[in-house]
Amino acid sequence: MTTEPEEAALADLTFDAAYAELQRTVAALEAGGQPLEETLALYERGVALERHCARLLRDAELRIQRLTERAGGALEAVDVSPAEDEPPA
Repeated sequence: MTTEPEEAALADLTFDAAYAELQRTVAALEAGGQPLEETLALYERGVALERHCARLLRDAELRIQRLTERAGGALEAVDVSPAEDEPPA
């Protein structure tokens, strides 16, 4: 399971950076040859990266969904906290 400092470091990653790291992590896992502990660490990092990317995509989708059409045809972006629409864990 990821620790708080690791989660904080993930929070600073952009989608593109996290996705690139996820691709490198998957490639390393597919290549194999690592000791078991390193393989487990890579897998855990990959899971954390996938969750981070999925959250960023949900946030982006939420922002797009919150675009509302105003009178006169103008679009308005409405800032929404992603936590407002997420089901409780």
